[in-house]
Amino acid sequence: MDLHREPRQSRRSVRLQGYDYSQAGGYFVTIVAAGRECLFGRVEDGEVGLSELGRIVETEWLRAPEVRDGVELDAFVVMPNHVHGILVFDGAGDAERATCRSPLPGGGDVGRASGPGRASLGSLVGCFKASVTAEARRGGLAAASVWQRGYFEHVIRSDKALMRLRRYIEENPWHWADDEENPARPAR
Repeated sequence: MDLHREPRQSRRSVRLQGYDYSQAGGYFVTIVAAGRECLFGRVEDGEVGLSELGRIVETEWLRAPEVRDGVELDAFVVMPNHVHGILVFDGAGDAERATCRSPLPGGGDVGRASGPGRASLGSLVGCFKASVTAEARRGGLAAASVWQRGYFEHVIRSDKALMRLRRYIEENPWHWADDEENPARPAR
């Protein structure tokens, strides 16, 4: 496994200017593996078979409500080189629980969000990424970060959009052959 850091590039933010990402609402996120490498498993016949690292990703995703009060999980899928998920914030998140904790007994903190956005979507994603990377390193599965820098997010603004995104997540393994994240996809 050749994990490497993405080169720092000047990037345009896709965040909504002035939007409070800790407020109540639904958020769709996509988080991509370093180098877009297929580290988390493989897709066969529309089903994702997770690797050991993919199972760590799934476990850490399911821990999100333990890390943050006021967060509920909705649909999600761990794909070979990325994760799609819907997080629902009730707006009552506890900033004091904004600590990334290892799931191992006595594992301690693996990071801590700081600043005014501690209970925000960004800090939750940052803690998720840090926890996965820490567990991967601890298990000898990675020497560097498992993740590409940044992530994609979308504020879910209607029930219709929520239903469309749930369907997209659920059907994503069936469309892997055509997924733009699939490195084996034929050039267009």
